[in-house]
Amino acid sequence: MKGAYVRCVRAAGPPARAMGVLGALEQRAPRSRTATWLVSLFAIHDVDGLARLDIPWWTFDSADQVAAHLHAHPGARVFEWGSGASTLWLAARAGSVHSVEHHAGWADELTSRLPANVTLQVVEPRVAATPRVPSAKPGHDGLDFADYVAAIDGVGGTFDVVVIDGRAREACLARAVERLSPDGLIVFDNVDRRRYLEAIDTLGHRLVMTMTRGLTPALPYPTRTALLRPIGPA
Repeated sequence: MKGAYVRCVRAAGPPARAMGVLGALEQRAPRSRTATWLVSLFAIHDVDGLARLDIPWWTFDSADQVAAHLHAHPGARVFEWGSGASTLWLAARAGSVHSVEHHAGWADELTSRLPANVTLQVVEPRVAATPRVPSAKPGHDGLDFADYVAAIDGVGGTFDVVVIDGRAREACLARAVERLSPDGLIVFDNVDRRRYLEAIDTLGHRLVMTMTRGLTPALPYPTRTALLRPIGPA
């Protein structure tokens, strides 16, 4: 179903541009969120298209809040599980971005687009009969993401922003909370899945959650992105 939708949208792109529809929307996009969203629908799974619009693949509301957080933390250090349009968007606003990617082919495509303040690390999963850190995503049975999750241990210091938008997100969250600066921010995408909400609930004594829901670039339906901040001392 998802593949068919992507093919249909991409097929509709050239006619929409020939009729002038896309061009008109692109002219309005810098000033209009609705126009930006409509243009982004034609850029699904197109990192260059999303980069031109200067948007990450999270809810628009969450992107606004993360942008404000980065503006208040000049030279911010960012760690990210899962690379893509968000990596480029973060790099334009942060001092440094360390992104970990599990798919070597995708990393190869992205590398030439990355600015100098981004480090992209490829950590592929290992085949294992009993994975220490499995992924519940369909098609990932028998893959161990322990090294992928633990990649954050190889980067020193704390982080002003940690983005969880890749594989084994529950395990990533447990690692992220230990490396977040006292006034840092965790971006946890696609939290419509129950297992992600349950993982957040287990850390409710350490994190306060702001849930964002609404328009999301490249998608025709609303999604949710959670923003998590440390609970300060009483």
